[in-house]
Amino acid sequence: MALTGGPHQPMTEKELTDDWFERALTETGDSTDPDPEDEGESSSAESDDIGEAASDAADDTPASDADEETLFDQGFGDALSEVSVPQLDETSAPDGFSDVDFGLDTDEPDFDEAVESALPRIELGVDGLDGMIQGGIPERSLMVAIGSAGTGKTTLGLQFLNHGLENGERAVYITLEETRERVVNSATEKGWRFDEFVDAGDLAVVDVDPIEMSTHLDAIQDELPTLIEDFGASRLVLDSVSLLEMMYDDQARRRNEVYEFTASLKAAGVTALMTSEAARDTAYASRHGIVEYLTDAVFVLQYVRPDDFRETRLAVEIQKIRDANHSREKKPYEITNEGISVHQQANLF
Repeated sequence: MALTGGPHQPMTEKELTDDWFERALTETGDSTDPDPEDEGESSSAESDDIGEAASDAADDTPASDADEETLFDQGFGDALSEVSVPQLDETSAPDGFSDVDFGLDTDEPDFDEAVESALPRIELGVDGLDGMIQGGIPERSLMVAIGSAGTGKTTLGLQFLNHGLENGERAVYITLEETRERVVNSATEKGWRFDEFVDAGDLAVVDVDPIEMSTHLDAIQDELPTLIEDFGASRLVLDSVSLLEMMYDDQARRRNEVYEFTASLKAAGVTALMTSEAARDTAYASRHGIVEYLTDAVFVLQYVRPDDFRETRLAVEIQKIRDANHSREKKPYEITNEGISVHQQANLF
């Protein structure tokens, strides 16, 4: 994917580092992509091919290339040195279940006592899911939605931004999977006015080729806080962090690069939501088991397939939210033409 949403073309160093964010705000290329599945996840084979190509490209790129030019007259590389690093904590996967059904429960979900905090809170904009969070998400939190293909991760990200845009906020959507045009079209098909928000300058949709991003990641993440601050965004979505992780074969380097990138998002001062593929053997961990330890909130989106072959359902669970109490129940949800709706009063049993 090119930065302007058109077909992929090789890019020079200058083309990548010269106002890539500003160019994404003003240019809209024609999309020639075929119509993929609703969530636009890349196949495993495609991801593996990208990972090998990116690894070769990264090895051949001189270390000085990323610093050759800055995106602004005044750089923001020193911002990361002042970032408050999130503390790692352990997460655990709850036991699975076999018999699944839906039933109505008139009792309110059980919540812990409220956490006293002066942190401002915001709503995600998802019916039912906001009700599972007592008091709302603390502003400037870094969140991740983990799920397999088709669980609605991209829809959750679009819905999260739309809620802020409808309330007068500005937002940024960074995609490593889709073109700029397709992201806007997907949102407008659900009745969200992304085309209007883009035209009004309230929404920036930036499509970045993952290979080019990996080879110039240092330059991008150093300038990201300034780009977002200058744009005035309060919400950001990255779809998806899994493609960034796949760029690196070495686990130590992968962990370091993802840590540095999440630190740049924290420095940007926005409330950010990343999407991530689930691990192949469990729904409760990301593919590489990294981002859930670097984020403030983790939402698990999963399929529920009962043993008696009844209809497959979707369920959401909040694995953690720092500085906010929340329901620890698994709740069913559905993806409609209007987005995601969580059935807070329905139970899985």
